[in-house]
Amino acid sequence: MSELLGRVTVLGSSTSHGVPMIGCRCATCLSDDPRDRRARPSIYIELGDGTHILVDTTPDLRMQALRFNVVRVDAILFTHCHADHVMGLDDIRRFNVLQDASIPCYGDRRTMGDLRRTFSYAFESVEPGGGIPRIQLWPIGGPFSLGRQEIVPVPVVHGSRTILGFRVGKFAYLTDCNAIPDGSWELLQGLDTLVLDALRHRPHPTHFSVAEALGVVERLAPRHTYFTHIGHDLPHAATNATLPPGVELAWDGLELDIT
Repeated sequence: MSELLGRVTVLGSSTSHGVPMIGCRCATCLSDDPRDRRARPSIYIELGDGTHILVDTTPDLRMQALRFNVVRVDAILFTHCHADHVMGLDDIRRFNVLQDASIPCYGDRRTMGDLRRTFSYAFESVEPGGGIPRIQLWPIGGPFSLGRQEIVPVPVVHGSRTILGFRVGKFAYLTDCNAIPDGSWELLQGLDTLVLDALRHRPHPTHFSVAEALGVVERLAPRHTYFTHIGHDLPHAATNATLPPGVELAWDGLELDIT
């Protein structure tokens, strides 16, 4: 039996617009299925040694934390610096107050530079009383450790740039991608659980379609795959009915074991 290393909670599973979309009257946006209500994409990892890791700080972070009882963040992993993945960073200041500590943030060098520019006020002055987020930026170029667990960055292609997915044990999280470079396939062998970008059925220049994502699943053969970064084109129940065994759409609040 595999050793249990921790647990993942999907905080958000939507595309950058969120679902329902503002002003949209489609069947998915009007759905009463709670799995069709999707916040911007993020996950929360609770390791067995007590380390709590947030992946991306979406514009919905405050409500995600309240909804899923996120009260501690020991580290943040950033996939990239697009707005739907970083614009909730200011809400980290509440965790600074709760923990009385700054929080380390990890990502590739470009993302760390983008964060420093976008949130320059967090680095230019120090305000008492929790007025700014207190964070430390740590560029990464390969595997590193948080607590007692190795974190493996997995480069993936998102349109014209390379960003990061992450692997922890036999779990991998690959949001916002439309291709996997040759050197990354080896990093993804032997997975139990894969959370993978699948925006919609129609092709898209920066995200996998459902058919393209299924091609990745066929090559990697994880035990179970959950699609994320889902647009309103994919109603939860109807889409799941068309997917092969072991593959389904993620939903906000989904909990997964890391082995």
